[in-house]
Amino acid sequence: MIDIGVNINHRFFLDDLDKTLKDMQDVGVNGMICIASDLEESKKIQLLSKRYSALWNTLGCHPHQAKTWNTESKAQISALIQEAKPVAIGETGLDFNRNYSTPKEQFYAFSEQIELATEHQLPLYLHERDAHMEMVDILKQHPDLAQTSVIHCFTGSRAELDRYLELGLFIGITGWVCDERRGADLQASIPHIPLDRLLLETDAPYLLPRNIRPRPKKNHPKYLPWVAQEVAKLKGISVEELAQITIDNTKTVFGIRA
Repeated sequence: MIDIGVNINHRFFLDDLDKTLKDMQDVGVNGMICIASDLEESKKIQLLSKRYSALWNTLGCHPHQAKTWNTESKAQISALIQEAKPVAIGETGLDFNRNYSTPKEQFYAFSEQIELATEHQLPLYLHERDAHMEMVDILKQHPDLAQTSVIHCFTGSRAELDRYLELGLFIGITGWVCDERRGADLQASIPHIPLDRLLLETDAPYLLPRNIRPRPKKNHPKYLPWVAQEVAKLKGISVEELAQITIDNTKTVFGIRA
């Protein structure tokens, strides 16, 4: 399997990255995509991806950090792309839940990252929270790009899923699906995700699957099999079949050659 979403820039992972990778690979997770949240993190994870063949990276700016996006940011990300092409632009999108950056700042950063993805023929790595219709309306203006992009950490309703699938998005599923308290909507949506649109991720060190016993303190890419087991059960297929399907989908959308 390949974990399409890890927030690698934490001491929990970086203090012994070789062990992090060994622990991951020992359970059959053969690689991870490291997600960028701003320019500085983009630079750091790009360097890591050059050093480790099991790591790939995105480049971009999370909506929480949109306030840091300025008139120089697009050119700076373009320069990084020329240096070493990422697998996607992002994590970008809209988050109106906490508004750490204003909606105006988020729209500006998102628009420029859409331009970057289009110019460099890269998928978008999308984040959305409490901004579903705004996201859909924007992506409708970029139908070709939407069909090659990913909605990361989908946790929404069946109606939201259907709108994203109509756009052609790939759907990233995390350990939220293992949450007996909050995951009911997502669990009900899983059977309706076409297999050729399905991706698996941990969003580590966040969103620890609640079905792990004994319960660890933080999430890790080595816990991706717990997500896969729950998704496979809901899809009515074997974990082995799901693993191969999602590996193929990951290679397709991100251009990865694992």
